[in-house]
Amino acid sequence: QVEFVESGGGLVQPGGSLRLSCAASSIRLSQYSVAWYRQAPGKEVDWVAGITGRGSTTDYADSVKGRFTISRDAARNTVYLQMNTLSPEDTGVYYCNYWPAPGDRNAWGQGTQVTVSS
Repeated sequence: QVEFVESGGGLVQPGGSLRLSCAASSIRLSQYSVAWYRQAPGKEVDWVAGITGRGSTTDYADSVKGRFTISRDAARNTVYLQMNTLSPEDTGVYYCNYWPAPGDRNAWGQGTQVTVSS
C-alpha cells in the first residue's frame, strides 16, 4: 500500500486548468515537506513544486512559476496542485512525494496523468 495517492489528472486544452490532489492514508502530510514531480514520456522525473512541513513555505520550478500553486489542507491530509494556463509542455505523469525526493525507486505511487492537448 503506497503512502501517496495522486488524483485529479486528465485531458485539458492549452490554457485550461486542473487541480491535482495528493492524499496519504498512513502519514500526516503536515509533518513533512511534500512536493509535486512530473515525468514526461521518455524523460526523467522533474521537480515541479514543494511545500514545507513547517510554515508551509512554497517554491516552484521556473517553468511553472506564476501558473501553479501548491497548497495543503491538514484537516483533509491532502496536498493540492492548482495548475492554470496549462501548455503542452506540462504534459506528463504527476507524482507527489517527500521533498526532497526519495532515492528508493519503489517509494513512488501510481501518479496521475496530465495531458495538455488541442
